[in-house]
Amino acid sequence: MRDIIFDTDHHHGHELGPDGGSAALLARLETYYDAVPRFSATAEEHGPFTLFLRTGEGWHYYARPTLGSSGPFTADQVQQVRARQRAAGAPESFEWVHETTPGLRAAVEAAGLTVHAHPLLVLDLDDAAVPAPTSAPTPAPVSASASASTSTSTSTSTEDGGAEVLVLSPGDPLLPSAVALPHLAFAEPGTAVGTAGPEQLAAAARAAADDGSAARMEGRITAGRTVLAAVPGPDGLAISSGCHQPVEGVSEIVGIATLPALRRRGLARRLTLGLVEHARATGVRTVFLSASDEAVARIYQQVGFRRAATALIAEPPTTD
Repeated sequence: MRDIIFDTDHHHGHELGPDGGSAALLARLETYYDAVPRFSATAEEHGPFTLFLRTGEGWHYYARPTLGSSGPFTADQVQQVRARQRAAGAPESFEWVHETTPGLRAAVEAAGLTVHAHPLLVLDLDDAAVPAPTSAPTPAPVSASASASTSTSTSTSTEDGGAEVLVLSPGDPLLPSAVALPHLAFAEPGTAVGTAGPEQLAAAARAAADDGSAARMEGRITAGRTVLAAVPGPDGLAISSGCHQPVEGVSEIVGIATLPALRRRGLARRLTLGLVEHARATGVRTVFLSASDEAVARIYQQVGFRRAATALIAEPPTTD
């Protein structure tokens, strides 16, 4: 789960959850959440929790309920995991789906953490009742691994003459700015037009090339773990970027961001549709994302996503 600007063995059947997500769907998402960190993190079992600790550089991970565990959960267990996170230099962070593990929130809050709720939205590409996006770019039918094997971008076309969406490969000159862009966007949260523009992005792109973050993304693309897409701007920089991360037919869309000075132009919407269509063309059947708030969730619902559940992220309270 990732804040985007802008289940388990005891679940069976297709009964609907409180937000319209079936038990089978929630089970697929739980399997996905358990699988993704294992590609670049070690997994430690602590009572009913699995703690993922990154290996090498890159983003930090979190603790979450162990796959198949329904608790019970206690504040003491949460504190034990937090102590291990502090010892490992990792953030004291927990992530889970409320509908799958409803009893966890009380224990986490009793342990002193602040819980943030985010709408979890799903687009099931096999569900005839879910309309396919109608204004999305049509991607070239290439797999993530195939696109990663070249040094050029995979270009997508747009039927309505809108902004072009490119699927980036290692070595693409757009890649450093595409990697740096979310950091600028998340520093100015919300959907209002912001201050960061091409000059700030160019500096952030140079930093991404120098600090290894662009190279780490290239490694993930080469391994087929991440598909990075971008809308190019006139200065040779990505003005909107985002990823999807496919694992066995399920993929999460993460890090959708637009250069703050260029918001309110439909770029994030178009990029999201491009990622969905790339996922569809490369065999993904279920696409999902966590929206930052209800207002952003409504934007995604307009292009076919439906509310399936609530993603919860717990962190220590901020201090002024």
